[in-house]
Amino acid sequence: MLCVILLAVGSLPVLAYATAGDEATHESDHQEDVLELPEVHVHGLPLNKDQQTGPVPKSTPWPNIPPALEGNVIDDWMKARMLVSKDARVTVVILEPCRYRELTAAGIAALAKWTFEPQMQGDVPVDGELTVRIHFHTK
Repeated sequence: MLCVILLAVGSLPVLAYATAGDEATHESDHQEDVLELPEVHVHGLPLNKDQQTGPVPKSTPWPNIPPALEGNVIDDWMKARMLVSKDARVTVVILEPCRYRELTAAGIAALAKWTFEPQMQGDVPVDGELTVRIHFHTK
């Protein structure tokens, strides 16, 4: 029994030694594993070259329910195309108006106040466009 215990205790230090190639790793050992990814910015900040697919909104004030329709239950949509020039000038084109003319007018007035960073092709501003839907909903 004493032999078995001495044999077991005697072999423990051997188990604690690392074998060749199992040395502790250091930060410098992982430099080749680091991936450098390009920066990507969203929500109104410029994107990297060739990643921006449309104009980037800077300010998007929402329309109000016109006073003539206050108190009414409204569930209506409008769809508009925003043409943004390379100089960041905005033209609003209504694709689908609301059922209520007053809502369409309120939507046009709000969309005319929107501002954008122009669409970029690499480092060059270009004309761009985007389509928006505005949902008017009251209870």
